Amino acid sequence: MKNILVIGAGRFGTYITQKFAEQGDEILIIDKSEEKIDKVLDFVTSSLIGDATDPDFMKTIGINNYDICVVSIGDNFQNSLETTSLLKELGAKFVISRASRDVHEKFLLRNGADKVVYPEKDIAEWTAIRFSSSNIKDYIPVPGDYSIFEVEVPKEWIGKSIVDLKIRQKMHLNILAVRDKDAEFNMEYSPSDPFTENQSVLVIGSDDDLKKHLGLDY
Repeated sequence: MKNILVIGAGRFGTYITQKFAEQGDEILIIDKSEEKIDKVLDFVTSSLIGDATDPDFMKTIGINNYDICVVSIGDNFQNSLETTSLLKELGAKFVISRASRDVHEKFLLRNGADKVVYPEKDIAEWTAIRFSSSNIKDYIPVPGDYSIFEVEVPKEWIGKSIVDLKIRQKMHLNILAVRDKDAEFNMEYSPSDPFTENQSVLVIGSDDDLKKHLGLDY
């Protein structure tokens, strides 16, 4: 369980608050709007109505007691920048700040953000790649030139095993799990078991190898 401070109770702030709450974290949320605060009261441990750019107000919170501080202000970049900087000045351990444009990221990082998230861009990228090929079921980006995909088992793999195909040696891909239709992922799939129809695989590899050997187009 972690202590989380969320600043901004808009849509992004609400969603991330719900996710932290599902993990059992203790959450304090701050927003200027009482109306927005009221909508997230079921998910948070405590809440405050106030201006996160006000140093006197923020000094009363005990910023260094929080494991993660999330600046989810999306409609006012100046306030987001000031809040990010102020959090670091007050001893924040780890600050995640939301960007709404590409140009915002470098300024947020220079002013104290440890991590910058760009929800709209991330979702757009995920959607474009997820639906770029009909055999893609899911997509998880990995730092660097690597990705994780859930894809339908290629037709030429059916009846053959990981060992038969020498997937790691020849394709430089790693099969993380195998899933039968409408079933959970099997993380202990035997490399000697032949693939069958209606299966999908969770596979990690470099983007070049994934495109080359799985016919992905992204």
